[in-house]
Amino acid sequence: MAAAYTDANFEAEVLNSDRLTVVDFWAPWCGPCLALGPTIDALSTEYDGRVNVGKVNVDENPNLSIEYGVTNIPCVLFIKGGQVVDKQVGAAAKSAYTKKIEAHI
Repeated sequence: MAAAYTDANFEAEVLNSDRLTVVDFWAPWCGPCLALGPTIDALSTEYDGRVNVGKVNVDENPNLSIEYGVTNIPCVLFIKGGQVVDKQVGAAAKSAYTKKIEAHI
């Protein structure tokens, strides 16, 4: 299951992590976000122990959305060493996320 990242734990769990972290910015009212959810959970399971995978609810954590310029959801950021190294805006096939993960781990 994907982790829940918030304004409160983002720095410790994502920015200070020594692993690549995949962060899905989503909202419960967003159809494409809900469709992407199972893919994010599957990536979390497949890369368990190698890559951190989690979600940010944009309604509950607006500061993160503003800080990272997230204006369209779903928006998946790939963060390593505290920096965004890649991103995917809009829902895509699982293979698109896997390709980006493999390029950065």
